[in-house]
Amino acid sequence: MSDALKLSGITKGYNLGTPTEVKVLNGVDFTLASGEVVAMVAPSGAGKSTLLHIAGLLDTPDEGSVEIGGQAVGSGDRARTRLRRQDVGFVYQFHHLLQEFTALENVVLPQLANGVSQREAQDHAMQLMDTVGLKHRVAHRPAELSGGEQQRVAFCRALANKPKVLLADEPTGNLDPGTSDTVFEALMALVRGSGMSALIATHNLE
Repeated sequence: MSDALKLSGITKGYNLGTPTEVKVLNGVDFTLASGEVVAMVAPSGAGKSTLLHIAGLLDTPDEGSVEIGGQAVGSGDRARTRLRRQDVGFVYQFHHLLQEFTALENVVLPQLANGVSQREAQDHAMQLMDTVGLKHRVAHRPAELSGGEQQRVAFCRALANKPKVLLADEPTGNLDPGTSDTVFEALMALVRGSGMSALIATHNLE
């Protein structure tokens, strides 16, 4: 079985408007096995987000290669977009839900964009929402949900297209400790239940 994610020799630097380049990543090699969940623990500013953006095909490295599910990622925008849409789920510190749609619709829309039928997309969205304890909140818009509920909807949206890899960037960073624990447990229930791989960036050792 191929690895879910493989990074080889990844380097990335930024000039930041100065003559001196700031090297954020320097020759990173990393492998995420299928079904594996890994925490990437480092302080703020260490390059966690940069690495996740490269792994999630939101950014390109200066050098090195990315493989997802054993498939080498090329430089073509169309191929990268297809792989990102089909094989990668991303959760940010802020939920980024679409405010004009209900919680259920936020989870349905990515599936429709991937060619899934309306009925199948709704059924799958309901299953995900039920898993994180939000079946009774599916008709509510994000503004009507608590911060923890909004983030759980974001988790469901990230997993809606059954990606090979879930990448999470400080997924509970905006939540209080008690809510953070509850929301993180919901995330792990989704990941473990699906058998997918996950790379979760955090500076919280707990």
